[in-house]
Amino acid sequence: MVDRALAVLAAVDAEHRALGLVELSRRAGLPRSTAVRMAARLVEWGALERDAHGRYVVGLRLFEVASLAPRSHGLREVALPFLEDLHEISRQHALLAVRDGAEALLVERLSARGAVEIAYRVGGRMPLHDTGVGLVLLAAAEPEVLDEVCGRLPAQDVALVRRRLADVRRRGVAVFERRRPAPASSVAAPVRDATGRTVAAVSVVVPAGAARPRAFEQVVRATAAGISRGIGVAAHRSPRRAAR
Repeated sequence: MVDRALAVLAAVDAEHRALGLVELSRRAGLPRSTAVRMAARLVEWGALERDAHGRYVVGLRLFEVASLAPRSHGLREVALPFLEDLHEISRQHALLAVRDGAEALLVERLSARGAVEIAYRVGGRMPLHDTGVGLVLLAAAEPEVLDEVCGRLPAQDVALVRRRLADVRRRGVAVFERRRPAPASSVAAPVRDATGRTVAAVSVVVPAGAARPRAFEQVVRATAAGISRGIGVAAHRSPRRAAR
């Protein structure tokens, strides 16, 4: 029962945000009658809703539950004031991401009107090897994660990724240039907890050629350091609150 309900929820993604019953059944890999029962139960609970055309979309109850995830909620709460400052300075995009397996998950994004086009949305997944925040997270990941990521890449790209990661580890910051969906430069730095473990990455994304990416290194480092300090303070306070 649980596996079938999860299959129905997993049928909805960024490219398929509203699904009719036939498509929902097909994408979930379930018989139509089973999909009907599962979808009806999920609508009743609030995980799914019906739009004006009768299609199934993600419900607010699911968003409410997901927003309580400690890896995103507490981190985002601490990071937001620092991200706002970074966004104000860059007047482009300020991103905050965490690693989830062999991908990065975008926790927050502040974007100015008219900012360079980027393909990632809050809650969306990003490649570790092909984004600024991803490279920072991959540089701190376990060897088996790197092996998994490299195992998906063409052989000629693996050496380039390894060189980029070596540069991130040496310099403590990633500077990444990309061409799609629009030419842009990303500067990213690690956010660390009180033990020094990388728990997130913060970055600024600006149009290619608009400014030298290296000019943003200091402010991105300072943003990451501020969030790291905030995480340490929050962790220090938590036991006191629990004791009360």
